[in-house]
Amino acid sequence: MTDTTFGPLGWTPERLGPLAGKTFVITGANAGTGFQAARILLARDATVVMLNRSTERSTTAIAKLRGEFGERADIRFIRTDLSDLVSLRRAAQQVLDTVPHIDALICNAAIAQVPTRKLTPDGFESQLGTNHYGHFLLCGMLIDRIEASAGRIVVVASLGYKMGLRTIRFDDMNWNSSYGANTAYSQSKLAQMMFAYELQDRLSAASRKVGVYVCHPGSSRTSLITTSGGLLTRIAWWLMVKTPMVQTAEQGAYPELMCATENGLEQRALYGPTGRMEFVGPVGRGTLEPYAHDKAVMRRLWDVSEQATGFTWSL
Repeated sequence: MTDTTFGPLGWTPERLGPLAGKTFVITGANAGTGFQAARILLARDATVVMLNRSTERSTTAIAKLRGEFGERADIRFIRTDLSDLVSLRRAAQQVLDTVPHIDALICNAAIAQVPTRKLTPDGFESQLGTNHYGHFLLCGMLIDRIEASAGRIVVVASLGYKMGLRTIRFDDMNWNSSYGANTAYSQSKLAQMMFAYELQDRLSAASRKVGVYVCHPGSSRTSLITTSGGLLTRIAWWLMVKTPMVQTAEQGAYPELMCATENGLEQRALYGPTGRMEFVGPVGRGTLEPYAHDKAVMRRLWDVSEQATGFTWSL
């Protein structure tokens, strides 16, 4: 059902006011929805810090943004590999050393539908390691800096959380058996959501001043599938993008921008397109399946994630 909280067109960037003096840190911002989010924020004079893996693509993206907005565009890049915890710790420390305040950390980067099972340098299934463990550690290292600005964490999830087991496979999280590109991706996105909802509870219990919001981009025309998906998945996506069931990458950025800036949002919610199948349409509050915030599973996942990353949150 279409959410009309923000009018018949849903939330759009027209609701954004001037953002001079605000700093937004975005993972995976050199392409797709992350790049479009950076564009829209820079147009409102915000500072944007990109956390990307590719130096070459980041340099190209920054040049493109400066070409559009001029040298006034306050855009920076810190090389960040979410799949490698040693590299990630260095990057997070560089953020702490060079970014004095963070109004929102947007956890946008992801890999998807990896056709054959791969492991990260730390021995995790690649999608779980990159999408969940990487962001779990990054958020933990930056939480105090975010709180100092009474800032926000935005977790960009996916409707793909509904495709798999609808819980966490604790007995074989790395898919040593029965690996499937979709099921492993689904678990990684469900894990991200459960992390966010558990973090909400722990921040509230500790009276910490950080908002945590979860959104998804719907079905958006980005390079995510073509970058990491298998051949059949890429062909299916190529066909799908020719239909009205796929929107632009810019429209796909609206939910994360809304969650990073809009006041009055509910935390225990999932924001995104609210039109047909919630793939496209006006942005607002969508459907959240109850298993995505199963408390017992969320608690266990938190403990497993701390052990896996070697990082203990001070909550």
